[in-house]
Amino acid sequence: MSVIGEFRSFIAKGNVIDLAVGIIIGGAFTGIVNSLVNDIVMPIVGAVTGGGFDFSNYFLPLSSAVTALSLEEARKQGAVFAYGSFITVFINFLILAFIIFLMVKAVNRLRAAENKKPENDKPAPPPADILLLTEIRDLLKTR
Repeated sequence: MSVIGEFRSFIAKGNVIDLAVGIIIGGAFTGIVNSLVNDIVMPIVGAVTGGGFDFSNYFLPLSSAVTALSLEEARKQGAVFAYGSFITVFINFLILAFIIFLMVKAVNRLRAAENKKPENDKPAPPPADILLLTEIRDLLKTR
């Protein structure tokens, strides 16, 4: 089998297609979740905490030449240990992870409710030929 044939069979497998669809949907979902966090959740958190979680300008200068108060200016002056950016990203991650957890939990509840729906439909009666064969079997048993 040629390399192109092997590649074609690899691509044709369902898992690869599912993975590609998942990545595309994940990319679109990222925009939704980012908007939810940045446009809805973070303004509420900012209002409650009086400014939100922005530690991005927290840093430790690693050289005596650094005298700036903002991280951007301090980086221009020399080496800095920018721990504030990490704290901000980590807090945003925790909020994002919690929101995704709540969304997955809601979807799981919807699926569970869908699976619990009782089936009101009676089973379909057997076909006429099966009924006839059953009657013949019963008659033969009685003889």
